[in-house]
Amino acid sequence: MKFFADEGLDYPLVKQMREAGYDVTYAAEDNTGASDTSLLQIAFNENRILVTKDKDFGELAIRFGQSNTGVVLIRIEQLNKSENCLLVLKAIQKYESELKSAFTVIQEDKIRIRTLQ
Repeated sequence: MKFFADEGLDYPLVKQMREAGYDVTYAAEDNTGASDTSLLQIAFNENRILVTKDKDFGELAIRFGQSNTGVVLIRIEQLNKSENCLLVLKAIQKYESELKSAFTVIQEDKIRIRTLQ
């Protein structure tokens, strides 16, 4: 499965995803400073699911219907970085087959997956 990590994500998560065998492009390495619209378009063009902490991508994908392959929004505030990474990675692994063409929100205590049309 291929992912596009927004530059706002912590590198340890990107590293763990890569180590778990996922193909992850990281905006902080290749697309620093690009607009949210551009990043979502790049992810779509490369058939990647966008992983982000930025709620603006939800508005772009849902409200404005911008083309996308799927968005994973991480809304975890209370855990430390290593716990965050582990929680997110486990969620991605568990729900991998449902992430494509969906808007997914990962929180400490729940995961919501909304299929996009």
